[in-house]
Amino acid sequence: MSMQLCGIDEVKEGLKNSLPVKLILVKRGHDNKSLGEIISLAEKSEIRVIEGSENDLWRMARNNSDGAPDILALVGRDPSSSFEEILQLGGLIWMLDGAKYPVNIGFCIRTAEVSGADAVIIDGQLNNLERSAAKRASMKAHRFIPVFWRDALESIQMAKNHGFRIIALEDVGEKTPWNVDLTGNVILIVGGEREGISEAVLSSVDEIIRIPMTGFVPSFNLQAPLSAVAIEAQRQRYG
Repeated sequence: MSMQLCGIDEVKEGLKNSLPVKLILVKRGHDNKSLGEIISLAEKSEIRVIEGSENDLWRMARNNSDGAPDILALVGRDPSSSFEEILQLGGLIWMLDGAKYPVNIGFCIRTAEVSGADAVIIDGQLNNLERSAAKRASMKAHRFIPVFWRDALESIQMAKNHGFRIIALEDVGEKTPWNVDLTGNVILIVGGEREGISEAVLSSVDEIIRIPMTGFVPSFNLQAPLSAVAIEAQRQRYG
């Protein structure tokens, strides 16, 4: 689980108390002496520091009622972790199998990050320009969660070797999201916009969740089932 430290006082206190700060986002072009001291301390501790606009910090801040803070810190989740490191740590991973549209992928990355997931796996044939478009659509959330572009079946096998359960979201399942255990080490899979989850991937899962649909057009957009299950997973895991 990750958390946010918001503002100079919280970040300074977190560093002082040796919280596992993994990344710091600071306002671009600042001239605040206290910020400079925090950045120097972070760099000595090999904590990555990136710059963002005032709008970035305002939009991402946990508490922005008084305007944009000058600094935010990410605690717990390391966006630069390797896939092997993520598997060793355990947690909740989202997988997009066969997703094709950059905007949909970006929305899914953002939803996964907001809901506290530990990583996102994308198995889709996107070129570099399309991947960049997906990152833009994520509202830059890809900077705060590990995102892996890798083969689905290989990833599933590696995850199983580390004790992960594999759960698919499809219309052929018998259980709804609130009747499935979403705690522990788990990979949740949603399929691409046209073909859904591939037969090869579907045959490798441990359980299938059915997303209820009662309208005339029997299909949600990609991020809709992900969002629904992400919120239920968050409720089960963190209360």
